[in-house]
Order: sequence, then structure tokens, then C-alpha cells
Amino acid sequence: MSETPASTSPSRCEYSAAFLLLRLFLGLRTFLAGLEKFESKGTYSFANYYANMGRMASGITGASFLPLWATKNFAHSIGYLLLVLGAALLLGLKTRATLVLTGLVYVGLSFGLMAVQESEGVAWLGIHVIMIAGALVLVRHDRFALWPTKHD
Repeated sequence: MSETPASTSPSRCEYSAAFLLLRLFLGLRTFLAGLEKFESKGTYSFANYYANMGRMASGITGASFLPLWATKNFAHSIGYLLLVLGAALLLGLKTRATLVLTGLVYVGLSFGLMAVQESEGVAWLGIHVIMIAGALVLVRHDRFALWPTKHD
């Protein structure tokens, strides 16, 4: 008698677990990246945020071809975007759209780092973009969301 081997393809539960891990990691990473923009010397405030982001914008403009008006507008919005997108990922709010927007934010951050030739930072952000792409492949297995996206 020959036994038929058990199926080795992942179950729906495994895909759901894989997606949940990606969503939680990316949500935490994005939220905390936004939160750290408000920190200076162990305290968090809006004053710290605008001082930190002003320095970031000036630094990028000084080391690249990007104009100050562009870097300043991006820098002043990035912390808020990261907080909102990170919270939305953690809660599972319109996950597909949130992942796409988060990916675009990371691509924008990468562009700024590419402009100042900060290869290590670009590589780290590239890993985040790859993880977001993987999450987009698995998003149809999002079973633990407050406001799920419609699945194909």
C-alpha cells in the first residue's frame, strides 16, 4: 500500500498568520518612526517635532539638489503621516490602501536619502518596501481587521 503524502501547501490559517505578523511589524515600525520625530532629550512635543524636522529639511537641502521649500513641506508632514498610517495598519483600517500609502511614504523617504547619498538608510527603507510588497501579496488573508478591505 502506498500512502499519499500530506499536502505541503500552506493553509489559509498560515497565510493569515503571516499577514498578521507583517501588518503588526510594519504598523509598529511606522507608528514608532513617526513618534520618534517628536522626541528630543527624552521629551515629546510639537516644538521638538518642528525643530527636528526643520533640521532634517535643512540638512537634506544642504547636501543635495532638493530645494528647501520641498524638503520642509515633506519634513513637516512626515511625522503625522507615519503616525496615522502606523495606527491604521495596527488597527487594520483599509489595509490595502494603507499599505500602498505607507509604501509611497517609504519610497519618498528613500528618495531624500538617495539625494544625499545615504546608502545605508536607503537599504533599510528598501527592506521596508519589500516587506510592504509582500504584505500586499498577502492582504487578501487579512482576517483580523477592524475595517477590512474588500477581497478580490
